[in-house]
Amino acid sequence: MSTTAQLTVELAERAYPIHFSDSLNPLQKDVAALRAANRSIRVLSDAKVLDAQPDILVKAGFKREEILSLPSGETTKSIEHLSQSLSFLATDSMNRDCSLFAFGGGVIGDLAGYVAASYLRGIDFYQIPTTLLSMVDSSVGGKTGINLPEGKNLVGAFWQPKAVYINTALLETLPPREFAAGLAEVIKYGMLYDLDFFKELEKVNTLTANAPELAGVVRRCCAIKAEIVVNDEKETASSGGRALLNLGHTFAHAIENVAGYGHYLHGEAVAIGLNLATQLSVKLGQLKAADIDRVKALIERCNLPTQLHNPLSIIELMAAMQKDKKNRAGKLRFVSMQTIGEAITTEEVDYALIESLWQEVGAK
Repeated sequence: MSTTAQLTVELAERAYPIHFSDSLNPLQKDVAALRAANRSIRVLSDAKVLDAQPDILVKAGFKREEILSLPSGETTKSIEHLSQSLSFLATDSMNRDCSLFAFGGGVIGDLAGYVAASYLRGIDFYQIPTTLLSMVDSSVGGKTGINLPEGKNLVGAFWQPKAVYINTALLETLPPREFAAGLAEVIKYGMLYDLDFFKELEKVNTLTANAPELAGVVRRCCAIKAEIVVNDEKETASSGGRALLNLGHTFAHAIENVAGYGHYLHGEAVAIGLNLATQLSVKLGQLKAADIDRVKALIERCNLPTQLHNPLSIIELMAAMQKDKKNRAGKLRFVSMQTIGEAITTEEVDYALIESLWQEVGAK
C-alpha cells in the first residue's frame, strides 16, 4: 500500500482526504502543520486502543495531556460521556481554533464528531479509525451522534471531518471478534452497491488483518461510501440515496436496543440484519430464494451470526423499529435489494411480514 495513497470525498468547500498509509507520515505532517499554525489540539480515545497501541499518538506528535481516555463499548455513546468530553475542552478553555481528533472505533468517532459539531457551534475534527468497521464505514461521511436509552443514534449532527487517516497495520491488535464485526459492513457494500465486489469477497478464503487483499477491500468500501455520500450528504433523497447505506440496519438497531447496547457488537447485529434484509427482499419478490443461502454462507464464513443468540421479544423489536430514523409519516421504511449489488428503499411493508421474519431468526 502506497504511503501517499489518497481518496477525496468531494463535498465542494467541505471536501476532505482519506489517507491510506502504512506509516504515520500523513498524520504526523498534519499535526505538525496545526502546531506550526498555533492551533490547539485535543484527542478523544478508546481506553483499550490506548492500551493496545500505547505509543502511536505520541509518535504522531500528540502530547499525553491532550488525550482524554474513554471506556470502550457502545455505552460510551451517551449523554454522560458527551458531557465529559465537552467539559474536557471547556476546562482547558479551548476556542474555535481547536482541532479534535478521534482515535478509536466507531463509538469514539461518532462521539468525537458530535462533540466537535456541538462545541462552540463547531470545531474541526479528524478521524483516526482503529477498527475495521470504522475504517470502512463510520469514519467516512460525517454522520456523528450518540445513543439514548430509547434508541440508537437519535441525537447527532452531520459534521464532516477535515481528514481521515487509515492505517490497516492498526488492525493487527484488534480482537478477532471485533475484526469479524467489521466484515459485516464490508459485506454490506457488496450487497447494496457492487455485485463484482461481493463476488470477490466470496472468492477470498480468509480475510484477516494481515491478508494482502485487505488494503484494497478497505479502499473499495471507502470509495463506495464516498460516492453515495457526495450524492446525498444529509440523507434527504426521497428514495434511495444515502439511506441505502443502512441495508440491514433497521433490523440491527432494533436488536441492539432490545438486547441492550453491548450485548451484540454493532457488526454482529448488522450481520443478522443483512440476513433479514435478504429474506425480506425474497418475500417482496425482488431476489431469488437461492440468494438467502448465498448471503448467509458469506456472513457465516466471516464468523458472524445470522441468528439471534437468545430469543428477543418480537413486540419489543417492532416497537424499537418504530423509532428508526429512516421512517416517514409513521411508516416503516426498509432497504431491500432488487439484486445483490443493487439496493432500493422500500416503504409500506406489512407488519405481519416483518414479525414473521423476526421469528425466522429466533425472536418470539
